[in-house]
Amino acid sequence: MAESYPTLAQCALVAAAFKVLLFPAYKSTDFEVHRNWLAITQSLPLKQWYFEKTSEWTLDYPPFFAYFEWVLAHVARLIDPLMVRVYNLEYDSWQTVYFQRTSVIITELVLVYALQLFIDSTPLGSKRAAQVAALSVVLSPGLLIIDHIHFQYNGFMYGILVLSLVLARCRSTLLLSGLVFAALLCFKHIYLYLAPAYFVYLLREYCLSSKSIFRIRFLNCIKLGLGLVGIFGAAFGPFAAMGQIPQLLSRLFPFSRGLCHAYWAPNVWALYSFADRVLIHLAPRLGLTVNEGALHSVTRGLVGDTAFAVLPEISPRICFVLTLFFQILPLVKLFTHRSWENFIGAVTLCGYASFLFGWHVHEKAILLVIIPFSLIALRDRRHLGAFRPLAVAGHVSLFPLLFTPAEFPIKTVYTIFWLVLFLMAFDRLAPASNKPRFFLLDRFSTLYIVVSVPLIAYCSVLHQLVFGKAYEFIPLMFTSSYSAIGVVGSWVGYMVVYFTA
Repeated sequence: MAESYPTLAQCALVAAAFKVLLFPAYKSTDFEVHRNWLAITQSLPLKQWYFEKTSEWTLDYPPFFAYFEWVLAHVARLIDPLMVRVYNLEYDSWQTVYFQRTSVIITELVLVYALQLFIDSTPLGSKRAAQVAALSVVLSPGLLIIDHIHFQYNGFMYGILVLSLVLARCRSTLLLSGLVFAALLCFKHIYLYLAPAYFVYLLREYCLSSKSIFRIRFLNCIKLGLGLVGIFGAAFGPFAAMGQIPQLLSRLFPFSRGLCHAYWAPNVWALYSFADRVLIHLAPRLGLTVNEGALHSVTRGLVGDTAFAVLPEISPRICFVLTLFFQILPLVKLFTHRSWENFIGAVTLCGYASFLFGWHVHEKAILLVIIPFSLIALRDRRHLGAFRPLAVAGHVSLFPLLFTPAEFPIKTVYTIFWLVLFLMAFDRLAPASNKPRFFLLDRFSTLYIVVSVPLIAYCSVLHQLVFGKAYEFIPLMFTSSYSAIGVVGSWVGYMVVYFTA
């Protein structure tokens, strides 16, 4: 008897009901950030949006997201007028909480629609695998933690991203795919990290002839160019007319922030910071020089400059060069071997490179890798082998975002249940590869998952029982470093898979 899976709509409905129960849960400062943006866009004229600084949570997203907040604010003022007053800082009436939480659930329908389109556009033989992959994204513990407890609108924006990726599957909608992605950039500029893959794919597949790279499709170039000008003009045009582009860019790109975020994102620089911590204790024996002023820099949880005590300092230029280099590698293959699967792979690897080597990366940016990868994780067992450690590491790394006792069972039980359910389902559905699998990658994946259980137990429960509130940075350091090993291992594994596929 064939296995039966619930439909995407059924799961989305059940998930929405569960998320309603989380309305009273912990909410981060991002909740006040978005309430303040509702107030700014509702109470002030357009020319003041990117200058207003009554609250420390100033508007620092691109204009389309500001327009999105403006639309929400018109509904918000009908529900609770006090919600949209600029000087009403830290306001969180129950009407405000219910409205903002509900807006996240409703706007996430964009993601549900895009994933349904992904299922419908998948060939019949792979449709079941596509359905399970789509269900894994809709029920993602990452989105549950970040959007529905911590509070953001990632589901809405990843819905736009997935829609763009699915539209790229068909030549007739390739132009629309590029324009949808351009609109996404005007909602949140973090997606610029994925732009190189779009540039190469659209250039090779849409702007150049399929027979020769030296034959240019001028009409297609004109259509794409006019579409991009129209979208960016609609977003930035009003601010350009007021001469506010420098001010707007200063809000979007605050380079004064340090290398590492308050909690180390699980990337190369987390391992670099961990190595620096270890070398501090080994320095006397090894005869290494220690910078005394930097001894507490990477454990203070500050957003300012990070300083290393033993290892050389890392500059934004180094981060940029490393990110660009590791993005170019998959783009070369995409240019010479264009296909939708290679395009999704290149988008995934661009996300990896930016996350692993970027400057001041947030742990939440791991979804830039997990969600695109989910669309091709069931392509074969080699892809799945690279995806497994990413799924574990990426979601475990989000646990420190929720540090209150009430949310501990929610994040832990839900994430473990999701990992067991979907990794088992993926294992059943992923077809065998026509190329040999990598023994070391498979063993690394298994060992990594096994180690996650005692690590979660220690960082979440045992450390506090043994040390109380002392050494609070140790669980964060262990979680970040463990997760970084998983993300880096997954990246190396998928690089090998991508270039040997």
